[in-house]
This record gives sequence, C-alpha cells and structure tokens, in this order.
Amino acid sequence: MKFSGDKPAWFVLTRHWVSLLGGSLVATAVISWFFVLPLQVRGHVDNPYVGIIFFLILPALFFAGLILVPIGIYLSRSQIREHLENGFNRKAALQRIAWFFVITALLNIVIGTQVTYRAVKHMETPQFCGETCHTMRPEFASYQNSPHSRVECVECHVAPGAAGWISSKAAGMRQLVETVLNTMPQPIPSALESNRLVPARQTCENCHWPQQFSGARLRVFSKYGDDEANTRSATVLMMLIGGNRIAGIHGAHFGPGVHIRFAAADPRRQEIPWIEYRNTDTREARTFVISDLPPDRVKALPTHEMECVDCHNRPTHAFDLPAHGMDKALAGGDIPVTLPFIKKKGVELLTTNYGSRAEAAARVPEALESFYRQSYPDLYAARSDDIHRAGLAVLAIYDRNVFPELKVSWGTYPNNLGHMDSPGCFRCHDGSHTAADGKTITQDCNTCHEPLAIEETSPEILKTLGIAQRIEGAEKK
Repeated sequence: MKFSGDKPAWFVLTRHWVSLLGGSLVATAVISWFFVLPLQVRGHVDNPYVGIIFFLILPALFFAGLILVPIGIYLSRSQIREHLENGFNRKAALQRIAWFFVITALLNIVIGTQVTYRAVKHMETPQFCGETCHTMRPEFASYQNSPHSRVECVECHVAPGAAGWISSKAAGMRQLVETVLNTMPQPIPSALESNRLVPARQTCENCHWPQQFSGARLRVFSKYGDDEANTRSATVLMMLIGGNRIAGIHGAHFGPGVHIRFAAADPRRQEIPWIEYRNTDTREARTFVISDLPPDRVKALPTHEMECVDCHNRPTHAFDLPAHGMDKALAGGDIPVTLPFIKKKGVELLTTNYGSRAEAAARVPEALESFYRQSYPDLYAARSDDIHRAGLAVLAIYDRNVFPELKVSWGTYPNNLGHMDSPGCFRCHDGSHTAADGKTITQDCNTCHEPLAIEETSPEILKTLGIAQRIEGAEKK
C-alpha cells in the first residue's frame, strides 16, 4: 500500500478504535516499563514480585498492543482504500491523532504515578505477601505477633545481588502459578525445609552477628497449673549467650575457627545422626555419630554447614503449642488469672478438633461462657465481660496457630530454640552422639544456662532482683 506526499502513513492508525487501543497499550507498556526499570537496576531488588509486572504484565500489554494495531488496520481496510482513492480529511485525522496522544498521555500519567508505583510499593509490604497470597496466612499471623513485625518480608527472604534477583524472580513465578492453580503444598514447607532459605550471613547478620559478645541474659518463664487457682510457677534461667572468644552458646558454635557440619535424616532437620566439629585454631576435629546408624546410610544423607537458623529456625514465624500459648496470655494479662480453671479449660478448648476457623470462632467463646454459666453462675453474673474477653483471647491463640484449611495444626512447625516444646537442642545434645575416642556431645544443662529457679511458685531470686512484683503485676492487669 503506497502513500503520496499528501496522504501520510500515520493516518491509518486513526481509522479504527482497535488500532488506537493497540497504540495506547504499546505506549502504556513502554512508559510504565521505565517507571519500574530503576527498581531492577539497583543491585539489591527488595521486591521479588516486581518481576510479575516487569516480565509478565508489561510485556503482555506491549505485545497485545502490537497485535491490535494490524488488526485495526485490517478491520478498517475498506475505509483506508476509499480515502487513498478519494483523499481524506486531514483535519479530522489530526484531531483523532491529537486526542489519541492526549488521552494516552493522561492515562500513562495516572498509571505511572499511581497504579504502577503504588502496585510496586504495595508488593513490598507484608500485607501483600501474607494476605494477597492466601496460602501465607499462617506465616502472616505469626509474623504480626513476632519481634520482627516491623521488618518487611523481603528484607529476610530476598538475597542481595544478581543471584538473589534471579532466584527471587524464579520463586515468585513458581509461587504465582501454584497459587493460581491451587497446587501449593499444604502445609507450606518452611524455607529451611525446602532449601530456599537465604543464608543468614546475607540477611540476619546485617543486624545480628554471632561473634558479637552478648554476655549473660536473664530469662523468666511463667507456667500456670491446671488447678482451680491457675497456680503460677516460674523457671528462672541465666542464659550464657557468649560470643566471639567468650564462652557460651554462640562462642561454642560460632567462635573463632569453629566450623560445624551435620547430616540431617529428614528435610526439617529434626533428626541429626552425624555431626562434624572442626576448630582450625586449635586443630581439634571430631566426628560424632549415633552408634546404631549404619555407615552407608550416613554417606547418603545430605550435609549442611551449621548457621544461625539451624537453632533460630523461627525467629519471626513462631507458633505456640496450646499450653504455652495459654501461659503467655495469662502472663501478659490478656486472660485474667483469677478465672477458676481458665488454664485447664482454655487448653481443652484449643485442643478440640474444629473443622474450620469459622467453626472455632463460633464455638470457643460460647463454650467458655457456657462453662462458667453452669459451673460458676455467681461468678458469671459478676464478671461476664471478663469471661467474654477471655473467650476472645483463647480464640486469638487458636487463630494465630491453627489453620485447618491449610493443614496447619499444633506442632506443625517445630521451634528449635530451646528444648521445651520440641527436641531443639537435644537433636545434637542428647548424649547419644559419640566420637571415635568415646567423647559425646555434652548434655550438661549448665553448659548453656545456669538454673536459678525451676518451677517455683515464688522464686527467691526474683525478690532479690526486685522484679517479682513487676512480673506478677502484668498478669493482674
């Protein structure tokens, strides 16, 4: 198709709305791409989901526009032929192309400054990771109740540099497909379990580092009995954190020259039958193996270099067991300790099997109120508001830890820090790992902490430190 000098070629784009739409999509994709481009060339890409816009949405718009342009030309071919033969209205064509540029420019200003920018910023928020992606509800609930609740997800789950950029894009695409097709494994495996965890030295150690001396730290653990008075007892420990060359937990595992490797018999790393300890400063080297483990099986197991997350595996996404959750709520004053048998009844309601969270929401508060109406009618008449709030607090514990639709229940995600609710430290410090010279990995309690009181109702050490009343006062508020 030839055009004379008084019949410019661009006028064919103005003959049909499909061509105009295609041109608008192409311009929108190109301009929006420039808005997102700076996020891709910064080096450390904070948001892995930017790739959804950068590599899926914008290219789709661009190529859709390129396809629509010739389609529009084809649909208006008879009008174009007529105008080529009889001339065309230059003024009308100029008006259409002017309107095209004005509308496209305004549209791109709105998309570039509001939609694209706000979409990218929204995808950097924990709300996007935890609520837009419905399979991440358990992680989001535990995140909101954690010490890192003001740290964005991408700070820990996206590594810096080109490798982290590529890995995050690949993971984001895979997760998007699994979410859309509802093929995500349930329960969601932890990043440690799926071998997709960013190394701690690239994330955690930007703020924390194990060689830093932390000294000793006082920890008070409150526990409440199943009796009518919910009798409180306390365990007081002086944790020997240590660090660098200072003896203690961190010094023993990450001190100068210390290198520890281990083999795990399961993806969660809960069974550790083989451990290698090396100290390049002292030239000490030992291999500890469970005695009844066949050597051939050890060789077949995957090995890992020990890092922070092997003990601090749930620094943010921590889940409680029923009794522990009730103890925390009672100690913090969320549930009144003065309600008879509240600890026992709360644990009973939490461990009941509910088909869904909606069913739990309907049954838990009502069951607690029903218990006090029948067993303590005078108390219920005087303190119905307190009992109602206690029921909601018990339900909140359930809602933070159990997600039946995602097959997440009590104990689904074990916490390796300590050894009270799961094996934790005892995965290695169990006394059964033996070296060739007969030495075993110690199980001496005093190696990691100094017990100052063990489940005492009124620990003298807390009175000596002058903090007994403060700890007891929180639960009475």
